[in-house]
Amino acid sequence: MYVPADRSPAAIAAALAEVERACVARGQRFTKMRRLVLEVLWRSEQPVRAYDLRGRLEQQLQRRLVPPTVYRALNFLMEQKFAARLESRSAFVPCAHPEQHHAGMFFICEHCGTSAEIDDSKVEVLFAHQAATLGFHIARRVVELQGTCATCASNAKEAGTAG
Repeated sequence: MYVPADRSPAAIAAALAEVERACVARGQRFTKMRRLVLEVLWRSEQPVRAYDLRGRLEQQLQRRLVPPTVYRALNFLMEQKFAARLESRSAFVPCAHPEQHHAGMFFICEHCGTSAEIDDSKVEVLFAHQAATLGFHIARRVVELQGTCATCASNAKEAGTAG
């Protein structure tokens, strides 16, 4: 898996090396900007909007960036399945399983903004079957489920019993 289990510098460095190897195997270039964008996504605990990403990169690089620079890197990362766009948030997250051809499903907490990506082959098969039944060709699939994460639910429960 490319997404580091922890956010330590060593784990991120190992994950970046793995992405670099995947890009070479795919005949793609993993440029410095693409690397920096992916690293910022991995370090973030929440989905990141493109302009926030640009601001973080400008602070890190100590120079101005034009928006197309960041969008080109994001587009590459999405094409290669290293990142995904959360449509409902207009924000980006790293993909959990870029080595697999899939379109993940995202659970997004409405309170803290964290997201989790899951893959379920049964759901993939169901969508494909329903599309085939309709004679429909799926060009792009976005599945986002919004609600409350376990941490926020627990915090709300504790606040309710405390007061």
